[in-house]
Amino acid sequence: MLCGRQAACVLGQADARAVSVLEVKVSAEAARRFLVARHFLAPARSVEGDLDGVLEVFRKLGSIQFDPIAVAGRNHELVLHARVAGYEPAWCDELYERREIFEATNKALSFIPTGDFPWFRYGIVRKGPRFHAAALADNAAVAERVLDRIRAEGPLSAHDFERETGATKNWFGMPENAVRSVLEAHTVMGAIGLARRDGNVRYYDVLERLLPAGVLAQEVPKREQLLHRMLSRYRAHGLLGAGGAGGTFDRIAPPAERRERRKELVENGALVPVEVEGVRGKRLVLPEELELLQAPPEPAPSVAFIAPFYSLLWDTGLLESMFDFDYVWEGFFPPANRRCGYHVLPIVFGYRFAGLLEPRIDRAEARVEVLDVWWEDGFAPSRADGFVDAMRDALRRGDWAAFGHAYDRLRRLLAPARDSVP
Repeated sequence: MLCGRQAACVLGQADARAVSVLEVKVSAEAARRFLVARHFLAPARSVEGDLDGVLEVFRKLGSIQFDPIAVAGRNHELVLHARVAGYEPAWCDELYERREIFEATNKALSFIPTGDFPWFRYGIVRKGPRFHAAALADNAAVAERVLDRIRAEGPLSAHDFERETGATKNWFGMPENAVRSVLEAHTVMGAIGLARRDGNVRYYDVLERLLPAGVLAQEVPKREQLLHRMLSRYRAHGLLGAGGAGGTFDRIAPPAERRERRKELVENGALVPVEVEGVRGKRLVLPEELELLQAPPEPAPSVAFIAPFYSLLWDTGLLESMFDFDYVWEGFFPPANRRCGYHVLPIVFGYRFAGLLEPRIDRAEARVEVLDVWWEDGFAPSRADGFVDAMRDALRRGDWAAFGHAYDRLRRLLAPARDSVP
């Protein structure tokens, strides 16, 4: 079995070369069932509910994207809630406090197992290490004062410093608070890391106080880091094509180098090419998942709500060709241009996408409301065997501020104009 950080270690092994020449062809139905099963959705909420269950999901997927948007729960909470029985947000917080998971950039800001930190130590981020090195040089006095205070006082946020002007610009080309610039730059350059969050306020500390000495002491050659990061994206999705989709491999390395590293992973058995019926181009699968791909289980009639930034949704072309599901996250669209709502969650039932749900947390009432729901063409909720009970179970198991209250609201939204959930 090849895990992400073992990819470089298998290079040149005869058995790995044997795996790489396998010719694997599967039906579209087998591929659909495989994806649902390997993403812990057959059935949903089937991972044992405790800290070990959360770590099991992290080990399988490699990383889970963090996003501060909390319309119906933050992204990683939605991911874990759909997979871990009785998931509680405090579990992930506890794992972070225990430093069993850590924050790093892997396609986007993500939580990763702490043991993988050496492969992500110098993050590939939206502005790049050169930009951040320049930010430290251009704001040298501020950078020194900020780092000295963190070393002396422990975790601090940007709010603990007076605003400073500097040469760096924000997303909109306007002058950026130099304190924020150097905090981000020190993080990218490996001097500090995230100690905790209070809401969306980030507190930073020096890495020596955040991570085990053995993890910090481990140096990983650049080539092995690239191999690991590329493999981590394939691991997160499970059935990506060679070029990925939606910026999957952006900023890992220039395109030519990515092609070489991908070829290396295939030739040495860390990835296996697969042909899927009705899908253009070959897909790449982890060798330890070939057995599941070729003999996926019959999915249970369960319902799960998929976090909008979850890895399964990266390849929207694959969703359309294999699941007949046309998915676009419309959060950045003007309201008049949206087909559905601002922050909607795809609904998976069995091994199909059944529709979209738009929930909102009402914090004043300590509940989640379902604002609307959109069913896929051809899907009739009351006539889909097992769906009504599965939908009721999914809603009533919610841990996002008593999500179970939403079921009555859902019934009112659907009846009588639509095929309703009785």
